[in-house]
Amino acid sequence: QVQLVESGGGLVQPGGSLRLSCAASGSIFSIGFMAWYRQVRGKEREMVAELSRGGSTNYLDSVKGRFTISRDSARNTGYLQMNNLKPEDTAVYYCNARVDYQDIDRRATRDFWGPGTQVTVSS
Repeated sequence: QVQLVESGGGLVQPGGSLRLSCAASGSIFSIGFMAWYRQVRGKEREMVAELSRGGSTNYLDSVKGRFTISRDSARNTGYLQMNNLKPEDTAVYYCNARVDYQDIDRRATRDFWGPGTQVTVSS
């Protein structure tokens, strides 16, 4: 099977930076669409950044100019560089990826989610 694991979260002061990573493991042929979402307790999960297989990106308006999504296809790893962080960026951040992989008895493609990583922006 396939697993996604996020890392890089933590506590940072306003104006600071963090770089989140999303490492995919398993019998992977390729990773297409990737995205980062975030969720605050009691609120709906929201899309923060998207990256298509072809390299097109899309960002939540409130993070445009501050966050950058990227990937290293050779390492099956995605990234979210977050600069000039604000208290309102505090949330659990989740990685989502559409993965082409070897299932038990067939080749398959589906979306996977990581367990999330906490980002807290506070002085």
